[in-house]
Amino acid sequence: MNNSAFHKLGLKKTISAKIKQIQQVYLADQIPWVVGYSGGKDSTAALQLVWMALNELPLEQRHHKPVHVIATDTLVENPIVSIWVRKSLRKITLQAEKDNLPITSHELQPQTKDSFWVNLLGKGYPAPRNKFRWCTLRLKINPSNRFIKNMVSNHGEAIVILGTRSAESAARANVISEHKKLREKTGFYLSPNSALENCYIFSPVEEWSNDDVWQFLMSYKNPWNYSNQDLMGMYKGATAGGECPLVVDTTTESCGKSRFGCWVCTLVDEDKSMTAMIANDMEKEWLTPLLDFRNELDFRSEENRKRDRSRRDFRRMHGQVNLYNDNIVPGPYTQTARKELLELLLRVEQAVKEMAPKGYEDISIITDRELQEIRRIWVVEKNEVEDLLPEIYKNETGKELNDDSIYPNGVGKETYRMLEKLCDKDALHYEMLRDLINTEHRYRAMSRRSGLFKDLEKSIKHSFYENIDDAKQLAVRKAKEKDQISVARENRSSDELIK
Repeated sequence: MNNSAFHKLGLKKTISAKIKQIQQVYLADQIPWVVGYSGGKDSTAALQLVWMALNELPLEQRHHKPVHVIATDTLVENPIVSIWVRKSLRKITLQAEKDNLPITSHELQPQTKDSFWVNLLGKGYPAPRNKFRWCTLRLKINPSNRFIKNMVSNHGEAIVILGTRSAESAARANVISEHKKLREKTGFYLSPNSALENCYIFSPVEEWSNDDVWQFLMSYKNPWNYSNQDLMGMYKGATAGGECPLVVDTTTESCGKSRFGCWVCTLVDEDKSMTAMIANDMEKEWLTPLLDFRNELDFRSEENRKRDRSRRDFRRMHGQVNLYNDNIVPGPYTQTARKELLELLLRVEQAVKEMAPKGYEDISIITDRELQEIRRIWVVEKNEVEDLLPEIYKNETGKELNDDSIYPNGVGKETYRMLEKLCDKDALHYEMLRDLINTEHRYRAMSRRSGLFKDLEKSIKHSFYENIDDAKQLAVRKAKEKDQISVARENRSSDELIK
């Protein structure tokens, strides 16, 4: 193959030259290395090359500087891949100790406040879409960047080793091309990272083709004793494409277009990898409830769009009504929608645990920490003092929620139930009265109540509409008034210029 990186020198000589290059970069300074590892073929190849290079150094040079292997678990990874990566990280640390190498592995996770379920079920963010891609930064970029920034803070600089390749996509090729231009300034193999200060990128397999990667992995034994043949088998069980990369900036292509991304991802038309896994292997049918839930969140077909709209509030997060072409732009998921989606997710988790094979029995779809934070957001930030989550959890799992938090609910749950009944299904007026009562109750114990009237006003403005049509008419009227004011100002400015 003329497009192969091995075409000129052959496999063995190319790998030998690559190992010498990596050794040269490793010994050139004291800057620590951070290897981005996703468990997929490209990051495995990059890490394997680094391992081989260090292992061939004399003992006195191996510990020249530390090498940190990081993998980010978004908490919504494909369970097959998630378990694969977790086991691999353990093997990496154990084998590095045996080989006397300065390699340590780290499993990173998003902060609880940034997790997928906290934002979707807690705050009510709608399922990610191209115009509102809120997930990548929170789930992928932030965890890895925090680790890298900590390295920079402690050591002044950091070098990130990535398995990125030009052949992955046109977008990736453009990024690598830009890196090469920046590299010319350093006169070395490192490219400055545009997103992270004092951080450099080293991509040892950037010129390799897809076939080059597999040829290398099948020709050289995995040094931390994790089967590359099994890795190929995992790929064969899914459709064509590349694995989810370590994402360190917004130029890195999202997991949405990669083979092994988040199982709940709605940035693609369908989860082809999980669909293929289920279709190709009867033992993976236990993944079906996850796929069904992901499809429940999808919004692409006409039917799904209607379902998505029905779940979302006509107001934005802080109560304002936005228009596009005189139509209301839907806001976050409503309280009812979030409640129903949580109930469904807990049922999915129960089904998966019952169906999962040996080795996956302890799988967790949503963590206790996430449930606790969702509960806090509902009660404290959204004034949903009914405090529904513990009851939902008990009904769906048969267990008590692991949360000792105590939230005052104003006048008591029974009173709110009576109030809701008196409002006769008028959700907006019930919501306003509930929020007003809860706001007053919160301020009752305070020595200073300077913000009381401002918060009461917020509650009124958030729910004072008669219905969605009333809200739309008001928003249209305000937009027209705003346009009229703008035109008047422009005319006045023109008159002043003429004078």
